[in-house]
Amino acid sequence: MSNEQKPVVIESSFHVRYAETDAMGVVHHASYLVYFEEARSHYMRELGGDYATIESDGFRLPVSEASLRYVGSLRYGNIVKVRTWVEESKSRRIRFAYEVCMEDDESILVTGFTQHIWTDHSGRVTRAPQQWLDMMTS
Repeated sequence: MSNEQKPVVIESSFHVRYAETDAMGVVHHASYLVYFEEARSHYMRELGGDYATIESDGFRLPVSEASLRYVGSLRYGNIVKVRTWVEESKSRRIRFAYEVCMEDDESILVTGFTQHIWTDHSGRVTRAPQQWLDMMTS
């Protein structure tokens, strides 16, 4: 994504489920990766595609790197809001960035990214289909 181009930011919201918490009722640190995945899927659907279509077109987007920074936490019953955008899109990889917030006060609790590589169904790295590059960088 060029420096002049502003990324498309899409928000998704959902309730924290009990199964995502630890014994103290606080969201377990690993659950935030699930939130990233849900937000990324929502992002793609909002742009007019989804991961099922990527797979039916013969491609996959495995995670090759993930990073999270925790500055706060959510609890069971909170409504979580995740802002998602494409931070970088190259011919063979894409990086999504995330901000996890409390819906009621917008305080940012977790930030991070996931980087993915485009592969075929055999796991060989390949170029992203042009339609997806266009969709994710518009």
